[in-house]
Amino acid sequence: MPELKTLGLFVVTALAEIVGCYLPYLWLREGKSIWLLVPGALSLALFAWLLSLHPTAAGRVYAAYGGVYVFMAILWLWAVDGIRPTGWDILGSAVALLGMAIIMFAPRSS
Repeated sequence: MPELKTLGLFVVTALAEIVGCYLPYLWLREGKSIWLLVPGALSLALFAWLLSLHPTAAGRVYAAYGGVYVFMAILWLWAVDGIRPTGWDILGSAVALLGMAIIMFAPRSS
């Protein structure tokens, strides 16, 4: 099913971006090792490469990806930061995912 493949690719892409931003955050805000910048940079390079794997127009991919990023960031809030999402967080994530689905999976003329 191409929709599940697309969604899965977006999820992995979002995770790569979040990790790539979180590791420098740990260095800058939490006083962790500067060496975290190396895997952080590699994760951001992976993020850019993963975005290029989608077969549709780049602008559409970037716009739709944002919805999955919002959802993954809320999951990160819960799993890594230990903060339980509010109902508003969940509703906002659902709206963002709906937007992603409309952008990526709407019928298009050739």
